[in-house]
Amino acid sequence: MSEVPSYLSPSGQEIVFLLLGAVAVGSALLVVTTRQLVHAALWLVVCFGALAGCYLVLTAEFVAWVQVLIYVGAIVVLLLFGIMLTRAPIGRTADLDSPNRLTAAIVAIATAAVLVTVVVDGFRMAYAPLEPGGGSARELGSSIFRNWVLPFEALSVLLLAALVGAIVLSRTDIRGRD
Repeated sequence: MSEVPSYLSPSGQEIVFLLLGAVAVGSALLVVTTRQLVHAALWLVVCFGALAGCYLVLTAEFVAWVQVLIYVGAIVVLLLFGIMLTRAPIGRTADLDSPNRLTAAIVAIATAAVLVTVVVDGFRMAYAPLEPGGGSARELGSSIFRNWVLPFEALSVLLLAALVGAIVLSRTDIRGRD
């Protein structure tokens, strides 16, 4: 049985992982707390980038590049196109503000505290050494195209329908039949 390293002397990889995790959590909080929609989308890019960095630290290079290409490159661009095509309010708007901020903050903090407590308690003594090989393209490709084909294709059709819906909503020359 190998000796489990101490939490008091983290390795360089663990420090980088924790810093990237902190950036991901901080930018995720900014995504949901900012009042400007475009800024929220840009904070989402930062969050996805930090997650891709976490995947790189965990030696899952393929997953990291898929994260960058698909989520940062496609999903955020689709979100921004949807914002632009539907002519959603881009700046600050009083209509989108909720008076339940304090209640929402209390519930969010309580939920986060419960989740952190459960995860820390459940994995207190667990240690997994970082070894390459868990994120190879062959394993992931066979898993996606064997087990996850239907959800993958359903998601692509859903995203296409959302884009077509945004285009239809943004057109002013189409009138309803009377």
